[in-house]
Amino acid sequence: MKTITRTEDLAAFCARAHEAPYVTVDTEFLRERTFYSKLCLVQLALPGEGDEDAVLVDPLEGDLSLEPLVELFRDTSVVKVFHAARQDLEIFYVDYGVIPEPLFDTQVAAMVCGFGEQVGYETLVKRIARANLDKSSRFTDWSRRPLTDAQKTYALADVTHLRKIYEFLEKKLRDTGRHRWVEEELAQLADPETYISRPEDAWKRVKTRNTSPRFLGIVRELARFREAYAQEKNVPRSRVFKDDALVELASTKPKSHADLGRSRLLLREGRKGDVADGILAAVAAGEALDKDELPRVEDPRDKGQVNPALADLLRVLLKARTESSGVAAKLVAPSADLDAIASGARDVAALSGWRREVFGEDALRLCDGRIALAAKGNKIDVIELSGE
Repeated sequence: MKTITRTEDLAAFCARAHEAPYVTVDTEFLRERTFYSKLCLVQLALPGEGDEDAVLVDPLEGDLSLEPLVELFRDTSVVKVFHAARQDLEIFYVDYGVIPEPLFDTQVAAMVCGFGEQVGYETLVKRIARANLDKSSRFTDWSRRPLTDAQKTYALADVTHLRKIYEFLEKKLRDTGRHRWVEEELAQLADPETYISRPEDAWKRVKTRNTSPRFLGIVRELARFREAYAQEKNVPRSRVFKDDALVELASTKPKSHADLGRSRLLLREGRKGDVADGILAAVAAGEALDKDELPRVEDPRDKGQVNPALADLLRVLLKARTESSGVAAKLVAPSADLDAIASGARDVAALSGWRREVFGEDALRLCDGRIALAAKGNKIDVIELSGE
């Protein structure tokens, strides 16, 4: 197991990678105590079985620049293969301003190829690579040095088995003509906007049943402060204050430090210093917003009335179509999409792109009364209806 700690050694490996059709990539990182992930290890593997074809890159030891790897990520002639890539890509974008291109995510490809929803790496290793993973180092502090041989073996397995998984899935996509489906799914992962967390949008992640515009205005200002503070101090959002405390603060609208002291959910750190001052300023800013500045969410009562019978029929149709195509049902249309279609909405993901081919076109025909469903044993048949 070769561990790279010098820039020249990384450059030499990446020079070989530039000549390869693909490179498999994984990372180990820590995020429990920070807002941004701390990169602790990068694993890389090239096609082949030799010891020289898979390496560990240690950014925490030695005199190492990852610039050769960044240049490899920009080489569009080499496919960069990940499994469940989102967090890995966020690290490379935030820390190095690069998103690997072209990109292949084996979790996405596996869902398209009939391996179920959000299939795990271990499952693919067993079913495709016919191997087992040593899970003993799954929960470990990757920032501590030196790394043990067990940790290195665990980390390297995340990219060595990935070669066989990628080759299998890539061939299956080529044989079934579904490459475009995966490319559509990967477009969001390849979009830098996916990894930009704007304080002004942070309120949209806070779950609350209260849709009062004034209440939401205070939620927005509190979430904006928390997001900006967490990013600046590089601490988790929950270390500033948790969502339940945020909702409580938006409801009680504290105006003084004494009011903060009466909060049931606010941590002690939130009742003093910069955090306390930020909370009070955010609440005041939310209360001072003009009516036309207040955020609004769509009231469910404003939506089209869901036809429950049609929604049930759409679920049956989805099950039939995804079983025949071998695609995970939730990847094609989550339950919310089905209810939206049944209420008359047409701007949902299930009705566009490759999803329209698999399910959306028939869903629209079902809504228009142009097809019917019939049960024959365990099979659901689609019956064409006359236009009369």
